[in-house]
Amino acid sequence: MIKLVIADDHTIVREGLKRIVSDAPDMQVVAEAVDGNEVLRLVREQEFDVLVQDLSMPGRSGMELIRLVKAERPKLRILILSMHAELQYAVRSIKSGASGYLTKDSAPGQLVEAIRKVAAGGAFISAQVAEQLALGAMPGSVQSAPHEVLTEREFEVFRQLVEGDSVTDIATRLNVSVKTVSTHKANLMQKLGLRNQSELVRYAMRHGLSGEDV
Repeated sequence: MIKLVIADDHTIVREGLKRIVSDAPDMQVVAEAVDGNEVLRLVREQEFDVLVQDLSMPGRSGMELIRLVKAERPKLRILILSMHAELQYAVRSIKSGASGYLTKDSAPGQLVEAIRKVAAGGAFISAQVAEQLALGAMPGSVQSAPHEVLTEREFEVFRQLVEGDSVTDIATRLNVSVKTVSTHKANLMQKLGLRNQSELVRYAMRHGLSGEDV
């Protein structure tokens, strides 16, 4: 039996996922989480095989949460289920320690297949993600878009700014100072050649990095 924890801050999403999984005789949802702090508590307190995790939740989330979970339980398998279809989110999730990446518009059968595959020790990623991972490992690989040169923390700040969070909100969520977040924001704006929040949002929409655009 594959024991699962579903982490998503939307009740309707969790209920839908539980309904899909309930049709699989070899799977059981043992717990749910609505934010990153609950995820970490469950990782420390319960035994389970696969964490099905949204990429955007209150508190710690995204790539940071993936790394924190893997630091606590290196062998735990993580399947990201996200609204973000852009390749960059998938690539960064895998690099951070996830074993698979699915978008929320995937067919129910794909979710069941992905859970089984990562639980068995495999990876569930698209051919495009696999190609990007391979290209990124090659010496002298060329980045195809400005946001691909952002550090993981800069990308995390970028993602939350695009979602409308303030610098103060992001600092609280990441448990760092406002000054640190402001520095990351200034660095990423410079790397992307942007001057203000409006240009940041337009950039995100142009590159498919905005949740409203996918």
